[in-house]
Amino acid sequence: MVKMLRRTSVTILTLVALLFGSEVVRAAQNFELKPEKDRLEVAIAAYGPLYLPLLVAHEAGYFSKRGVTVNLTQVSATASAQALISGQVDIYQGGAATIHASVGGQDLVYIGAAVDRSTLMLFGKKGMTTFDNLRGKSIATTSVGAFGEIAVKKSAKERGWDVAKDLKLLYHRGPPEALGTFVSGNAEGLIVTPPQSDMARNQGYPVLIDYYEQGLRIVGPGTGVARSFLQKYPNTLKIFLMGYLDGVKRSIDDPAFAHKMNARYTKISDPKMLEDTYKLGLLVWNKDMTVDPEAIRVVLEQSKNPKAIEMDTKRFFDNSLIREVNRDYASKLFPGEVK
Repeated sequence: MVKMLRRTSVTILTLVALLFGSEVVRAAQNFELKPEKDRLEVAIAAYGPLYLPLLVAHEAGYFSKRGVTVNLTQVSATASAQALISGQVDIYQGGAATIHASVGGQDLVYIGAAVDRSTLMLFGKKGMTTFDNLRGKSIATTSVGAFGEIAVKKSAKERGWDVAKDLKLLYHRGPPEALGTFVSGNAEGLIVTPPQSDMARNQGYPVLIDYYEQGLRIVGPGTGVARSFLQKYPNTLKIFLMGYLDGVKRSIDDPAFAHKMNARYTKISDPKMLEDTYKLGLLVWNKDMTVDPEAIRVVLEQSKNPKAIEMDTKRFFDNSLIREVNRDYASKLFPGEVK
């Protein structure tokens, strides 16, 4: 009887060891993915807390340790889609440009959502108190079709405004330029993300709408690629997603390093502003980067293309790689939070 119990115990222990061993092997395989391509050209729309995990991952060497060199550049949203289509850029870490290009017939998709909750803030001139104060006025925003435009149009339509007549949107290359137009008095309103939103608030301009508090969901920034690139280089993209998630964890666990990277790229030296933007990042950085179809639908509803609203949201994203990465890697980085 004792021998049988011992044999049973040994058998159970053996099975446990085999099961545990298979998990170890699986994890090791993911760490040892062989990239089909050893260099990635990655473009980002802006610098700031929304992009901080990517900057941290890049500077900490989380991509290079897996055999992929990442070259980071900043491009405007309007130029990003063509850069992806032409192959000048492999990954665009940005906003709605990927969706707009897909609506226009280009085969671009999101493979992950680094952020899917809006941090946009709408400001007015001092003395303004509501969005209604901006009727008939000009609002400084970023590129045509970017999330600033989408959010403002959504708010206007909810009030029954004729967007073409009741608002004048002033477009800019990026948030710094939009902020410059606003503070110089050449626009009555401003819609931007951090750190420019913090700069405007610190100068006493009133917040008319906080879109994070309003619950607006958008994929911004998302990880956009050409579908052909996804099909050709799946391991390389998995490595990118894994490295990015390493950057999320490092940003959360090591605030001092995150502040240092934020200061380096944004040129912000004010400790309070760095802390404020960091706290905002903590609210919106995704550990599970699965793309939510509803965050796509918001963009389609505000598209200038009348056919966009009828399009299936599934054509704009592919969650296959991030689901694998979540299962095999992110679930270990963030146990209990990602499956």
